[in-house]
Amino acid sequence: MDLYVEDAGDGIPVVLLHGLTATHRYVVMGSKVLERSGHRVIAYDARGHGRSDPAPAPDAYRYEDLVADLERVMDERGIARAVLAGASMGAHTLLRFALEYPERAAALVVITPAYDPVDNDDPQRLARWDALAEGLRTGGVEGFVEAYGDPGVPEAWRETVVKVLHQRLSAHEHPEAVADALQAVPRSRPFGTLHDLTAIEAPTVIVADRDEADPGHPLSVGEDYARVIPGARLVVEEPGKSPVAWQGGQLSKVIAQAAGGAEL
Repeated sequence: MDLYVEDAGDGIPVVLLHGLTATHRYVVMGSKVLERSGHRVIAYDARGHGRSDPAPAPDAYRYEDLVADLERVMDERGIARAVLAGASMGAHTLLRFALEYPERAAALVVITPAYDPVDNDDPQRLARWDALAEGLRTGGVEGFVEAYGDPGVPEAWRETVVKVLHQRLSAHEHPEAVADALQAVPRSRPFGTLHDLTAIEAPTVIVADRDEADPGHPLSVGEDYARVIPGARLVVEEPGKSPVAWQGGQLSKVIAQAAGGAEL
C-alpha cells in the first residue's frame, strides 16, 4: 500500500495529518510558512485518500491502522521524533500515536478535534456517517454534498463551506475507499476516555473552532481536551472571525511556535 507523501524544507521535522475526506493540502491549506521559517514539513495523504492507495480491506481505516501509517511515514524518512500537527481525524491519530509512542512526539498541535468518547457509538451519529458514505458511493461528489445537506453555518460562510466540500471530495483517486473510511473511522476509538489524555507528555496546543463556524467540530470538545491534557494551551478565533484552522498562514505560525518549544 503506497502512501503519497510530500517532504520539503530543512530543520525541525513537522508531520501534518489531515482529516477524514480531506488530503494533505487541507491542514495548512498550501501555506509554505513552515518551510520558509526553517522546518522540514512532511505531509501525506491518509490511506484511501488523495493519491494514496486504498486500505487492504474496507474496515482497515481504524485508528490503529492510521497510527501504523504515521509510524511508517516517520520511519521511512529516518525521523525518530517530530512535531505532529493534525486536523480532526489527523488530530485523533496523533493523540493515539503520542499515547503509544510518547518518545516520538516532540510537540502536538491538535486541530479541531471532534471525537467524544461518550457519544461515539450513538446510532444517529453513525447513521449520518453511513448516509454520507452511501451518497458518495451512489452519487459521487454531488451525492456526498446532497447527503451532507445544510452545513449549518452563517450565510457569510455557507458558500465557502460548500465550495471546499466539492474541492475536497474531488481530490481523491479512489472515492470508493473514502466511502469505506467514512464508515470505518467514526466507528473506531483513538482512546477510551478523556482521562486517557492525562498521560500525554508532549507540549500540546489545541486549536478549536467556535460552533457557529464549524458545528461538526464542537468547541466543547477542544475545551475538554485542553482541560485534561497536562499544560495544554487552547487557541480559538475571536467571536465572528474566521476560524484559525481555515487560515493556513496563521495556523502555520501556531505550529511553528509549538515547534520552537519542542525538544528534539
